[in-house]
Amino acid sequence: MKAIEIITNSEERTKEIASTLGSYVKSGDVITLEGDLGSGKTTFTKGLAAGLGIKRNVTSPTFTIIKEYNGRIPLYHMDVYRLEHSDEDIGFTEYFDGNGVTVVEWAKFIEDFMPNQYLVIKLEVIDDTSRKIICQSNDQHYDQLLEQLKKSIAQ
Repeated sequence: MKAIEIITNSEERTKEIASTLGSYVKSGDVITLEGDLGSGKTTFTKGLAAGLGIKRNVTSPTFTIIKEYNGRIPLYHMDVYRLEHSDEDIGFTEYFDGNGVTVVEWAKFIEDFMPNQYLVIKLEVIDDTSRKIICQSNDQHYDQLLEQLKKSIAQ
């Protein structure tokens, strides 16, 4: 299990980090985003989408729960906050096992449906523009992703 911490000082830098990660992810990858409201989860997803070649404007799927975007591989963006007290399975496995990358905000509310392996991205507010991004893997594949990300941002 690997972990890396990155400090960003602007929304643009957060998007750059996420875009770099987006250039490395592959079909079937699952990423969870953790952080308080306003911590940058949607900003991170916008950057990830850019790394996947997605041109559409990415917005939070708060009310729709899932939004799909087409790029070099599809992006499935889930915000499951509204499912906090629900046991409803809305077909999560189809997305997790699908042909795209799945990003899940508030994954703790659907723990029973989550796959065993995924990449955790925690976003913490430092000040108005700065964020601490903590990336944690729980699988060899995601260890390799983090290694690639670490090498890319060090250059």
